[in-house]
Amino acid sequence: MTCRILVLISGSGTNLQALIDDLGSNPVDGEIVAVLSNRADAQGLERARRAGIPALAVDNRDYADRETYDQALIAEIDRFEPDLVLLAGFMRILTEKFVTHYRGFLLNIHPSLLPKYKGLHTHQRAIDAGDTEHGSTVHFVTQELDGGPLVLQAVVPVLNGDTPVTLASRVQRQEHDLYPVVMRWFIQGRLRLVEGRACLDGHPIPPAGLVMNELNNDMREHPYAS
Repeated sequence: MTCRILVLISGSGTNLQALIDDLGSNPVDGEIVAVLSNRADAQGLERARRAGIPALAVDNRDYADRETYDQALIAEIDRFEPDLVLLAGFMRILTEKFVTHYRGFLLNIHPSLLPKYKGLHTHQRAIDAGDTEHGSTVHFVTQELDGGPLVLQAVVPVLNGDTPVTLASRVQRQEHDLYPVVMRWFIQGRLRLVEGRACLDGHPIPPAGLVMNELNNDMREHPYAS
């Protein structure tokens, strides 16, 4: 049975493009059935349309509060009957009702090595702290902002002279490998949320998550490793 995937975006959609490209070049039993955005001018919507994927905006500015907006978003998402919902640069804080509704099949990618630097401006914060490593994390979504069970991280070095722009560029390149790996794990039935813990191949993933080796970042067939 094909895994029906819905992607939520707010901006340019580079991670969305990586997901589209991955499914196109490495066929697996999954399909992106729709892309939704809270902004009608999000470039990612055009990326979806070029790929033949239904793309539409549910503009948060048309709603009085987060609760009303999230209820409308739930109704629109559920029309597509997704098995997996991926947040790919969706710049909204989600209500408890939304998170609970999709619990267990709602994933997010965040540009930091969680639990460090939840929220915004992660690249600048890593530089300001003098960190030698930075990166990105895919995690299950819970009500805690950027606080759900970790799945997989990609690590990049922080170089002398890095700016938030140069660091973000290297992190983003890793994200384009990272998110498709986790998407495939879910499609294949390998990744699940069990009793509040992320599990891969039936084994609980350590609380700090798994780490994708920069020198071998294709982990589609990677065995479970703790």
